[in-house]
Amino acid sequence: MQEKLIDGKLVSAHLREKLTKEVKELKASGITPGLVVILVGEDPASQVYVRNKERASRRLGMNSGTIQLPAGTDERELLSQIDRLNNDPACHGILVQLPLPAHINEKKVLMHIRPEKDVDCFHPQNVGKLVAGDPYVLPCTPAGILEMLKFYKIQTAGRHAVIAGRSNIVGKPMANLLVQKNDTANCTVTVVHSRTPDIAAFSRSADILIAAIGKPRFFKADMIKEGAVVIDVGINRIGADNEKGYRLVGDVDFDDVLPKVSMITPVPGGVGPMTITMLLFNTVTVARHTN
Repeated sequence: MQEKLIDGKLVSAHLREKLTKEVKELKASGITPGLVVILVGEDPASQVYVRNKERASRRLGMNSGTIQLPAGTDERELLSQIDRLNNDPACHGILVQLPLPAHINEKKVLMHIRPEKDVDCFHPQNVGKLVAGDPYVLPCTPAGILEMLKFYKIQTAGRHAVIAGRSNIVGKPMANLLVQKNDTANCTVTVVHSRTPDIAAFSRSADILIAAIGKPRFFKADMIKEGAVVIDVGINRIGADNEKGYRLVGDVDFDDVLPKVSMITPVPGGVGPMTITMLLFNTVTVARHTN
């Protein structure tokens, strides 16, 4: 089984080693990359994720901060906090943790972050550069997937990539990245989603399947091409007889699919570790280019 696993922890450690050296070089020249995360409310999953980001930043020698705002914070106050960070030269990356409370306009907030500090690549200016093939930074999860494909020398050119899901966080940017004319892309790309009548008809022809639809164990062996590469972005909780009362599974039925694939990411331990690493990578990139 081990030879089939795409180990996100291994790839992440490899990249963080390089990043640590780059941060040291930047600090020697008087620049300390700085990332600030804004968290509105007390969503437990978001709090854990934010703590992990801060811990990872500090391990690399970066400046890291979190602005925690109560759930009732009005939009004006949040925008004011972003304005302050936009004008703070010590802050290179601004990340507003999603989802936001319902009374805050998410699109307006993301638009308010200066494009050059948008380390999540959500601002329309950065999305446009990505689509045009001239990106400033890359969206974190799709960028992490590209790094895993590169690390494991998985061929992409001329292969059929099927992306299940059309979110602005994973599906759409992933499709745009894999269709580009470069060494880590050149795929023929199909995007399937909740309105696709027969997803299996497409997934069975995928040389590379990227599953990001948020349905636990949706993809079974009979929906996968023999020898396919499977990237499972899904993180779903299902009930389990353990201390937590649940365990994490992906959008792919791992045990069912494993005998059929050439390589696959586990959940957890696959795509997840790469997302935070690429956020740090983007912050370092911004620090390098804006000083």
